[in-house]
Amino acid sequence: MENTNIKQIATDLGLGDQQVEKVIELTSEGNTIPFIARYRKELTGNLDEVQIKSIIELDKSLTALSERKATVLAKIEEQGKLTETLKKAIEDASKLADVEELYLPYKEKRRTKATIAREAGLFPLARLILQNKASLEAEAE
Repeated sequence: MENTNIKQIATDLGLGDQQVEKVIELTSEGNTIPFIARYRKELTGNLDEVQIKSIIELDKSLTALSERKATVLAKIEEQGKLTETLKKAIEDASKLADVEELYLPYKEKRRTKATIAREAGLFPLARLILQNKASLEAEAE
């Protein structure tokens, strides 16, 4: 487990690092929230079910955010368009929506049949067909 997640969760929820670490550890072992709240009070420092649930949810969201940041950075790097300022902005983003907004200009567009046809140079032919040209075959050649 990353210490950055534990420290951030602890400061966000106003809990101790040890409490957060134990809850995440117990959850990863397969223990349920009610079990931890009732039978592992001594390990968590008497946290109730609401606090335990908020720790777990915050850990999941922070993990998902860091994974998405890594994916976005890798995809932009793959395109060769990653600058230092963009990299820093993505790494400093605190919300998933912010990461997606930064990634939007670099996101690969969906390839439709129309896109493939345009790339093949068929757009002028389509325009001629729509104009109902009499000498369509001659102009198409």
